[in-house]
Amino acid sequence: MTTKRDFYEILGVSKSASKEEIKKAYRQKAIQYHPDKNPGDKEAEDKFKEAAEAYEVLSDDNKRARYDQFGHAGMGSSGGGYSHDWNIEDIFSQFGDIFGGHFGSFGGFSGFGGGGGRGGRRVARGTDLRVKVKLNYSEIANGVEKKIKVNKYVNCKSCDGTGAEGSSGFTTCSTCRGSGYVTRVTNTILGQMQSTSPCPTCNGEGKTINNKCKACSGEGVVRDDEVITIKIPAGVAEGMQLNVSGRGNAARRGGVPGDLLVIIEEEKHPELIRDGNDLIYNLSVSIPDAILGAPIEIPTIDGKVKIKIEPGTQPGKILRLRGKGLPEVNSYNRGDLLVAINVYIPKSLSKDEKAIIEKMSKSPSFAPDPKEQTSFFERMRGYFE
Repeated sequence: MTTKRDFYEILGVSKSASKEEIKKAYRQKAIQYHPDKNPGDKEAEDKFKEAAEAYEVLSDDNKRARYDQFGHAGMGSSGGGYSHDWNIEDIFSQFGDIFGGHFGSFGGFSGFGGGGGRGGRRVARGTDLRVKVKLNYSEIANGVEKKIKVNKYVNCKSCDGTGAEGSSGFTTCSTCRGSGYVTRVTNTILGQMQSTSPCPTCNGEGKTINNKCKACSGEGVVRDDEVITIKIPAGVAEGMQLNVSGRGNAARRGGVPGDLLVIIEEEKHPELIRDGNDLIYNLSVSIPDAILGAPIEIPTIDGKVKIKIEPGTQPGKILRLRGKGLPEVNSYNRGDLLVAINVYIPKSLSKDEKAIIEKMSKSPSFAPDPKEQTSFFERMRGYFE
């Protein structure tokens, strides 16, 4: 698996950079590596896509916060880090507004797209969807593939998402001549100023519909249920959000679909308590077992296991079962299972039991050891700090 570069490093900004600084840095990178400026240069095209991926995350407050906390692991949906199947048209359609709404015109640069070519048309983007997925500890420990049914906007099957009926359903917009934008020249005291804006006739699409599809009323999308398969990596935690690119609402008339944001919820375990990647189990043992020692069965994520209680085990002792906790996301590291020992003291005794305890209490072996008491408090303080 290829290691992804740090998004801040890609754009050449610090982790405390403002949104405006990030936007400016991305604009410079996009101009530097634009495919029209570097024809046939695969490395430049890869860097152009890489910069778009970095900007797509760092320009969004929620995605940036997840990235700062979890790195690439917090951005993915299948354990392989954040992944977006970027193509050049996606980048033009999503980020063209950074360059004045016309991706083909970068300030003093001309000829990038010919002024009305690639990326000139305004492409709609579908909205993102959020769903919650509840996982038990076993699913969190091992990773899981979930199939969920989502009611959302999908491409209309009758018109294949175009919004028009038949192959001759569109006409090139006569106002913008298919570019999606109109340019106006205004005379000012400083001279002529040129501005570009979406075409008011076709709303920036570069074409108009002759015959609207009856199934979707020309929108190209309809509401329907869709079953989506989500691969969730091992080690996720409550509140973590995963991004499934392109599986949100479909966009009007063949635009770019939104994303599906998957929010993780944890199903509480009946016996185990999560503490980061560690798990805690509170084990109560009887007085005889604590004194004499005994094998005791305890629960783990993978099923029941037997542990040995050593003779003379004191209340508050912590047994550590290494590697029996939860894994870290995209890592071989795994937490431990901590077994906290509690010695059960019965609230009532029979006459014979009471006589046995009274007899034992006179033995020097049952006299409290001040050192043991100090050791107990030290252990507990060290555990809770």
